[in-house]
Amino acid sequence: MKIAIDGPAGAGKSTVARQLAADLGFVYIDTGAMYRALTWKAIQESLDLDNEESLYELAKNTEIHFEYNSHEQKVICNNQDVSDYLRSPRINAEVSKVASKTLLRTVMVAQQRKMGEVKSVVMDGRDIGEYVLPDAEYKFFLTARIEKRVMRRAEELRASGYDVDTDTIEKEIVERDRTDSNREMGALKVLEDSIVIDTSELSVHEVIAIIKSYLKED
Repeated sequence: MKIAIDGPAGAGKSTVARQLAADLGFVYIDTGAMYRALTWKAIQESLDLDNEESLYELAKNTEIHFEYNSHEQKVICNNQDVSDYLRSPRINAEVSKVASKTLLRTVMVAQQRKMGEVKSVVMDGRDIGEYVLPDAEYKFFLTARIEKRVMRRAEELRASGYDVDTDTIEKEIVERDRTDSNREMGALKVLEDSIVIDTSELSVHEVIAIIKSYLKED
């Protein structure tokens, strides 16, 4: 079974997808972390984040995979654990710029599809249901009110030891929504066969219970 979970930043996709996969005994694939890892790599190499060709070459020559240690997912980029760097304000601000590049996305989607060839998988991102796993048996779209999404992102950053300015976070999320919704390939959108869940007033466990209720219907 393949389960696709799409949605904007701060809607709770990764947290829900990770726990859902654990509950079901499925493989969890965080595609957003892959784009964040590539963004981190591009910054480390001082690449121009507006130069699509250089980012395309970087994507072709960068190996990103996931490892699990004590039930925690680690993101490995060219044999280096970069997990602790991926939720920084700098990455938050730049990842959408990198992820919007069409050539780069062709490389990443191919890698993600290959990862999704396992028998049972939960994959989250922004274009999973449409591009990466169009044959997924279940497609969910998680959303939430902007103030809730800002609050969640702020809490995430505080927990990682970063100073937080909620006005800046809101501007970044609004801009990311605009960029993700209008990019040429893999735009953020609700599909005709998407099951939409507003997570604004729901806990992670409540969202997972709703998702499982659909899985039980088959």
